[in-house]
Amino acid sequence: MNFQSILEQYWPLMALALWFGYKWWSARRVLAILPELKKSGALLIDVRSPAEFASGNAPETINIPLSDLGSRLSEIPKTAPVVLCCASGTRSGMAKRLLKKNGYQDVYNVGAWTNLAA
Repeated sequence: MNFQSILEQYWPLMALALWFGYKWWSARRVLAILPELKKSGALLIDVRSPAEFASGNAPETINIPLSDLGSRLSEIPKTAPVVLCCASGTRSGMAKRLLKKNGYQDVYNVGAWTNLAA
């Protein structure tokens, strides 16, 4: 079995592994600078649903569900860093793209909310 046949057979699995690896690595980078971000007045936003948020959340986070984020942008200052979280990092990734599209510069996706609770 040569490399090309392995790649053809297993590319979906390899792509999935790379995606999860990137999410993990990216979240670790944000966690490393989180103390600095907090000193800069970072706003910690959990974009999960209100029910998910009520079942458990990290200290200092506010809940703005992803479905409401577009209509609540006025609550988020553009002058401070914004750190986003959710259950796995997928919704917070979508929220990050939405904020960037709307002119927010300092936006970070920490992934799962449990990363902030630790």
